[in-house]
Amino acid sequence: MQDETLELETNPAFDPSAFAAGGFGAEEASFGVEEAEIVPSVGPGQPNLDVIMNIPVTMQVVLGSTVMPVANLMKLGRGAVVKLDTNISDPVDLMVNGRIVARGEVVVLDNEDSRFGITLTEIVTPASAAQPRSKSHS
Repeated sequence: MQDETLELETNPAFDPSAFAAGGFGAEEASFGVEEAEIVPSVGPGQPNLDVIMNIPVTMQVVLGSTVMPVANLMKLGRGAVVKLDTNISDPVDLMVNGRIVARGEVVVLDNEDSRFGITLTEIVTPASAAQPRSKSHS
């Protein structure tokens, strides 16, 4: 077997002695670092929201609620009616990821006989979300 000697040509892009001396001299060091992609902004101080537009969220429409003892809950069966704390004319809450974002009225969809939806009547601000919705108990 023959000993093979590989001759490596070295041309360091970074001279540690120049760095220690406080500068790189006339030549700039090349580190080969790729820059991260910067998301362009829409305007001054406005981030580009396209990055988050495809993130799925859970949307729920809350018709109402009720409180009952476990004993009554255990008696419920097929055909049982649970009385909710809302009236037919009261708005329903539209919740996204557990937070109220809007309120609206229940509607039957014209194009589909077996589906219903809601018509938004109010977009909820953070201040108004903390306020309980108005109830017209009879």
